[in-house]
Order: sequence, then structure tokens, then C-alpha cells
Amino acid sequence: MNGLSDRIGGLIGGAVTHCSPMSGGDLSSVVRFGCADGREGVAKSGPDVAAEAAMLRAMAATGVRVPQVLAQSGHLMLLSLVPGSSGPTGAWDDLAGQLALLHAPAPGQAYGWESDYAFGKVAIANSRSGDWPRFWAENRLLCHVPHLRTSLARRIEALAARIGEHLPASPPPSLLHGDLWGGNVMAEHGRITGLIDPACYYGDREVDAAMLTLFDSPPDRFFDALDLAPGWRGRQPVYRLWPLLVHVRLFGGGYEASAEQALDALGCRGEKDASASRNSALDSRA
Repeated sequence: MNGLSDRIGGLIGGAVTHCSPMSGGDLSSVVRFGCADGREGVAKSGPDVAAEAAMLRAMAATGVRVPQVLAQSGHLMLLSLVPGSSGPTGAWDDLAGQLALLHAPAPGQAYGWESDYAFGKVAIANSRSGDWPRFWAENRLLCHVPHLRTSLARRIEALAARIGEHLPASPPPSLLHGDLWGGNVMAEHGRITGLIDPACYYGDREVDAAMLTLFDSPPDRFFDALDLAPGWRGRQPVYRLWPLLVHVRLFGGGYEASAEQALDALGCRGEKDASASRNSALDSRA
């Protein structure tokens, strides 16, 4: 890692004595580094680190705890070291408070972000829009259709065609983390120490709440503290579909069953179910 150490040292203005790979980093290279003067930090390499640096700065401006961007140049970004371990277990109350800061209404902001982003090979279209259901249908659902198994793709298309029945037309725009699963929440001693690896844009704050339910089970008091709009539970499957479809494309079909379950919960039936329903209706008329 001598080459990387030299690049880090040049950016931070000090001799780097050690670098060691960190866990995670499925979509980018992440190492922990230490300097001769005792400073430590995290170096992240990837094609979108400049965009991530802008996102972290936007989040920091809300008062939420995030890693400090120490330096960024080209495909390399240096961040402050966030203490603790990943996962919000035991820190749900503080997480609710942090999200209240992050999700403060941002009047005048159109849904979306100043630039597109990506999770590896999966593009994230963030073109601005004043129509939230349309933004979600086009940029978070239909974008996956060409990459999905035909039967699943047809179900997504059917949902998108009726998206206005499932989502509010104009929820207050909030700054979203955008990839807020438990692994991107750092905590220690019941306190959130930082939200990491964002994929920010402006949208319905229920999106972040839904992503936290992918691999974790937040307690009821967490959702009570968020004080989401009436009917929020019924909208959670629509918002969970986005990360589930990303996972299908990145990691394979093992996530298809979860996507199908979300569609089932929304009453969006598959072709076989719809055909059986039509046949039943015809039989009842005979």
C-alpha cells in the first residue's frame, strides 16, 4: 500500500505510518490509516467520492453526526474516524433525534439531487422533479425493469402505472441519507456516532425509515418518535422495493423473493394470480 500511503500523506500533510483494510467496502475500497503525528482517519477510494463528499457536507450542515471530510482529490477521499460499531441496536432513541435533524423540511427543494450517483454498476438517477410519485416510479422502480426477470419486471411496471394510489403527491421534501440500512449507522454506548456511506437526495423521509427495516427491526417507540404521516406503514413496501431491486441487481436473485413479498403486500399481483382472479370472476358469472 506504499502508493496509497503516499497519496494519503500528500493530501493530509503528514507521513502515513500504516494502512489497514476495513470491513465492508463492497462498492469501494476503504482503509484505516495512521500518521506519525498520531492522527487517524479513513481513506475511501472510488469513482464517486467527490459526490459523496458533497453529500456528507450537506448532511453535516443539518447538525447530524457524520464523518468529517478531511480532504478529497480525484478518486480519493479522507474522512475522520468514527468511533463505535455498525448497527443502531441500543441507540434507536438517539437515531430518531438525529433523523429529526436530517429530515427537517426543506421547502423549495425539488425532489432529487444535483447529480446522479451509483451503487457500483447500478446507476441512481436523481434528476430533479416536482412530482414525487413520478420521481419514484421513474428513478427508483422502472429503471430496474430492463435488468429483471420478465415476470418480476411486469409486476414493477404494473405498480409504477398505479403509483399515485400508493404514494402522496407532494410530501414535504427532506434531505435523505438514501442508503440508511443498519450497517451505515455507527453507534457506541447508546449514542449515534455517525451516519456513513450516504446516497443523498431530497424526498419523502419515509424512505429512510423503510430502509432501516430491511435488516433490522426498529422498536415501535422509534417510529412513534419519527411521527410519520398517517398511513406510513402501508407505504413502506413501496419504498423498500428500491433497495431490494438494487440488491437483486448487485448480488443476485436471492433478493427476488423479498421484492415479490413487497409487491404482494401492495396488492400488486403476478400474472398467474391476475389470470386466476379473472378466471374466477368469469366462473362466478357463468
